[in-house]
Amino acid sequence: MDFFDRLKLAAHDEWQSYVDHEFVRGMGDGTLSIEAFKAYLVQDYLFLIQFSRAYALAAYKSRTLAEITSAQESMAAILNEMQLHLRLCERWGLSAADVEATEEHVSNVAYTRYVMDCGLQGDLLDLKVALAPCVIGYAEIGKALAPADPSALDNHPYKDWIGEYSGQGYQDFAVSARAELDRMAKGVTQERFDELARIFGMASKLEANFWQMGLDLGRAAQ
Repeated sequence: MDFFDRLKLAAHDEWQSYVDHEFVRGMGDGTLSIEAFKAYLVQDYLFLIQFSRAYALAAYKSRTLAEITSAQESMAAILNEMQLHLRLCERWGLSAADVEATEEHVSNVAYTRYVMDCGLQGDLLDLKVALAPCVIGYAEIGKALAPADPSALDNHPYKDWIGEYSGQGYQDFAVSARAELDRMAKGVTQERFDELARIFGMASKLEANFWQMGLDLGRAAQ
C-alpha cells in the first residue's frame, strides 16, 4: 500500500463521497444533464486558474531543483487541461470571454482557497496532499469510467472528458504525482500522517461539494 492508498483508507467516507458521487455516475452512464456539465465545466476552468497559482506556490515552497521542475511540469499540464475546457465550452456556445467573466461559485472559492491555505500555512507536503484528490483522483475516476472498448464512447456525450482523464498522458501524470507523494511522505510519523489524512479528507469532501455544485446549478438552469 503506497501513501496515497493509505490516505484513501484513512479518509474512506470522504473519498467515496467524491469518486462515487451522483455527478460522476451520471457522466459515466451519460445521463448527466448537459446543463449540469456546462455549469461544472465553467467553474472547473476558474478552478484550474487557482490551481495554477497553487503550483506556483509549490515551486516557491520547493527546496530542490527536482521539486521546482515537478511544480513547473504540473503547471504546464494544468494549462494544457484548460485548453480542453475551452474547447468543450465552445462546443456548447460558451466563449473564453464568457467563461472568464463568470463569477466563482462559493464551492469553488471554498475548495481552491483551502488548498492555497494548506500550502501557505504548511509545507510542500501539506500542499501536495491537498492537491492529490484532484490530481490523482481525476485519473482514477477517468479510468473507472472508461469502457474496455473505446468505441463504446463514440456517441457518448462526455467522451472527451472521459477520454482526457483516462488517456495515457493524464494517467502518466497521475502516476508521477503519486510516486512523488510517496517519496515525500517517506518516514512520516503517525501524528504527521493523521494531520495529512485530515487535509486529504477535507479536500476530498470539497471535491464532492464541487460535483454537487454542478448538479445544483444544472437543475437551476433547467
